[in-house]
Amino acid sequence: MKFVDEAEITVHAGNGGNGCVSFRREKFIPLGGPDGGNGGDGGNVWLLADEGLNTLVDFRHQRVFRAQRGENGMGRQMAGKNGEDIVIRVPVGTAVINTDTEELIGDLTAHGQRLKVAQGGHGGAGNTVFKSSVNRAPRKATPGTPGEVRELRLELKVLADVGLLGFPNAGKSTFIRAVSAATPRVADYPFTTLQPHLGVVRIGTDQSFVVADIPGLIEGAAEGAGLGIQFLKHVSRTRLLLHVVDMAPLADDADPVAQVRSIEAELRKFDPELLARPRWLVFNKADLVPEDERQKRAKALVRRLKWKSPWFVVSAISREGTWQVCLKIQEFFDRQRAESAESSQVSR
Repeated sequence: MKFVDEAEITVHAGNGGNGCVSFRREKFIPLGGPDGGNGGDGGNVWLLADEGLNTLVDFRHQRVFRAQRGENGMGRQMAGKNGEDIVIRVPVGTAVINTDTEELIGDLTAHGQRLKVAQGGHGGAGNTVFKSSVNRAPRKATPGTPGEVRELRLELKVLADVGLLGFPNAGKSTFIRAVSAATPRVADYPFTTLQPHLGVVRIGTDQSFVVADIPGLIEGAAEGAGLGIQFLKHVSRTRLLLHVVDMAPLADDADPVAQVRSIEAELRKFDPELLARPRWLVFNKADLVPEDERQKRAKALVRRLKWKSPWFVVSAISREGTWQVCLKIQEFFDRQRAESAESSQVSR
């Protein structure tokens, strides 16, 4: 199925029903008085996060959603029935944005989470409400209020702990195949990966994390070059970034240091906070470098980059060194959880 990570929809909450003007008319009761009921409230529009969905493709075919209108009030003080709500299922990880104001309405990040995106109108008052000692036969009723109408943009961002960064053909897809059961497409040409892939890495009992294979980035991605920001935004949810670098590029003019700096510039343009996020270097394709030169070449690149964070040398295609990277990642997350639990106890 084609991956669709953005869609625009229009939602109409139900209008409120009108109030009723009615008078009690029964035999032998000449002055029955007003008995008009209130109108029912209109239905609301809700979004529901469903982990069974992984794409917004359904919204290509249906873009308008309407909740039910409230029924009008009736005589004998009978209120109109409330309109039924409409519930729209979306994938977990969907951000909801008001297209008119560009305001983030909400973020659905857990299965079963609900978000009200349009409020139904209120039912109008029947003439019974206006009865008083000085107005015993009111002929007044109010109409129901209209329900909200909103233009929404849905943006799906993959939910992962680790995001893989790198130029096309750096070996990100091969890496995620080596460490998880994910099977993204692998080939020897740029832009093989056209959609994000998630892979679960299991270290042990109750020890696992999710890796996202983000399509390759190039210079100008923040302005839409290559696959553009439609995939750059997927790294915004990750807690750790793995920057995969081809340490043995085939092209003579392909400088790994320049590629790292180029992607850093794109991250800075897209969201400066991403550069402050933990980011580790993974020098890939070590199998193309003589064994006695691998560490020497990697250390030279680290010195040129003035890199302070952890770095690793791996061969994803032969799985050499990939398990050690996964163990270090799990240690990092375990340490984060322990520090978070400790700080929460101190705050109490």
